[in-house]
Amino acid sequence: MGEQFKALFVNKTESDFSVNIKDLTLNELPEGEVLISVAYSSVNYKDGLASIPKGNIVKSYPFIPGIDLAGVVVSSTDSRFREGDEVIATSYEIGVSHYGGYSEYARIPAEWIVPLPEGLTLKEAMVYGTAGFTAALSVQQLEDAGLTPEKGKVLVTGATGGVGSIAVAMLAKRGYHVVASTGKESEHDYLHKIGAKEVLTREEVYNGKLRALDKQEWAGAVDPVGGETLAAVLSKLNYGGAVAVSGLTGGTSVPTAVFPFILRAVKLLGIDSVNCPMEVRKPLWSRMATDLKPANLLEEIQKEITLEELPDALGVILEGQARGRMIVKLGSN
Repeated sequence: MGEQFKALFVNKTESDFSVNIKDLTLNELPEGEVLISVAYSSVNYKDGLASIPKGNIVKSYPFIPGIDLAGVVVSSTDSRFREGDEVIATSYEIGVSHYGGYSEYARIPAEWIVPLPEGLTLKEAMVYGTAGFTAALSVQQLEDAGLTPEKGKVLVTGATGGVGSIAVAMLAKRGYHVVASTGKESEHDYLHKIGAKEVLTREEVYNGKLRALDKQEWAGAVDPVGGETLAAVLSKLNYGGAVAVSGLTGGTSVPTAVFPFILRAVKLLGIDSVNCPMEVRKPLWSRMATDLKPANLLEEIQKEITLEELPDALGVILEGQARGRMIVKLGSN
């Protein structure tokens, strides 16, 4: 293990903001019981915000972004982890107020770490990352609310994004008739390849006009968009249907009425992957290695980049031009 390692370093002063790849030493890492040699991280919208001056994600500077990482334990003072263990660390304060995954080494509190489940590689774990975990949590909560393939079609909004792409693939794996919605006409073939039976334009979900109750179309929905799109989805769910909402790219205000809830028994499920407790998190990662794992996880959904390519990739995700998941290769694991 070399004394120095590389990391993406962001810094902000009163007069300047910088994003650079920098050589660091282990002594510069924050406290934590487990030192990890990072094999892969991933690119998320939150990480893109951490790379710009007014992103309002990073709590203090200088900082290493990256809300996800997977790698191999180098050393541990916690009995739950030993040298050589393969592990995943996502969520909590990682990449927000605790140095994150865009680094060849990371030191992480033990209570934030999940052992890599059998059936997943470190690379596959980061094709998932926080986006995949959010998609899995959405599917699980919809099924806990009564959704089954026999109930009818399931809509996924923002379907070419990280959460959307993996939700489409997971639902297809579970046998659902998936309807994918996107604003990108060029990506229809991609969505069919990962499991969508139908592809709708963004306007076919929300055409600019909202009704308190609309024609019933879907038994359930995964929505990483929010805003008026979410209001439109609520108005079109079947009786007893549910929507799992995890994002706000379409806005934070949801101009809906009470009617879908009291006349159609519709459920609105909030999805939080950041503070999801370990008693939910660990079993769900096991499901992501088995019955929720799409066959095309590596073939269609991911693009691998290097640390040097990362700054440009963060700009791409902020522009809304990313497809599926971008993963960052950091180590030789």
